[in-house]
Amino acid sequence: MKRRRMEFYPDYFLEILVVIFLTVELVALLSLVFPAEIGRRIDFSLPFSPKPEWYFLWIYELIRYFPGRWIVIGSVLLPAAAFLLLAAIPFIDQGRRGRALALVCGITIAGGVVALTMLGAVSP
Repeated sequence: MKRRRMEFYPDYFLEILVVIFLTVELVALLSLVFPAEIGRRIDFSLPFSPKPEWYFLWIYELIRYFPGRWIVIGSVLLPAAAFLLLAAIPFIDQGRRGRALALVCGITIAGGVVALTMLGAVSP
C-alpha cells in the first residue's frame, strides 16, 4: 500500500486551523471564568491622594524634596542633568579611568532612580 504524500493545503492547513480555533476557544473560556479587574479599587471614604504610575514615582518623590519655588530644580534641572550625564557616558568612557568613572555615574543615577521609586512606592 502506497502512502499518500501530505500537502500543506489542505492537510496541514486544516490541522493548524483546528489548533487555532481550539486555542481561541480556550482563551475565551478562561477569560469568562476568570475575568480580570479593570483599574484599582477606590475607597470613597478616604481622601483623594493622586499617585503616578511606578515609572514616574522617582520624579514624584524628587518633587516632594523641592517644594514651593524650588520645584523647578526637582522637576526639571536634576532630571535633565541626570539624562545629560547618561548621554555623555560614551564620551566619559575614554581614557585610563574612563570606564570606572562611567560605571560610577551610571550606577549612581540608576541607584538614585531605584531608591526614589522605592521611597515613592512606600510613602503615602
